[in-house]
Amino acid sequence: MGLVRQVQVTFDCAEPERVARFWCEVLGYVVPPPPEGFANWTEFDRSLPAERQGASFACGDPSGVGPRLYFQRVPEGKVVKNRVHLDVRVGTGLVGEERLAALEAECARLTALGAVRVQLLEADEENESCIVMQDVEGNEFCLD
Repeated sequence: MGLVRQVQVTFDCAEPERVARFWCEVLGYVVPPPPEGFANWTEFDRSLPAERQGASFACGDPSGVGPRLYFQRVPEGKVVKNRVHLDVRVGTGLVGEERLAALEAECARLTALGAVRVQLLEADEENESCIVMQDVEGNEFCLD
């Protein structure tokens, strides 16, 4: 019998809070409450040593079903395509023009939040259409 484990998805980035807040908007995730004794995350962040301030941020699915997302500051910039990416499932169960309309509507919403549209991959014999995008720091994801 296998073990069921929770999964956290970690993003390397330059501005953890900015990227986290983008993904909150994309997925309907929320920022958890700050640690006990702190009124907000800014106050908590100021309590850390200077080199750790702004170094990480997290958000999660308010229903507790989806994985927690963790964002950590790294010194190097992104230089190659992601080996792992998120598929944002906005067209599940839809096909043809109805699917494309749902994907395009979500693409427009996310572009307004700072995402970049990369490419429409049209349906073929094996896959339905999807739109490849990048988040506010260039991390690839798909609207699927």
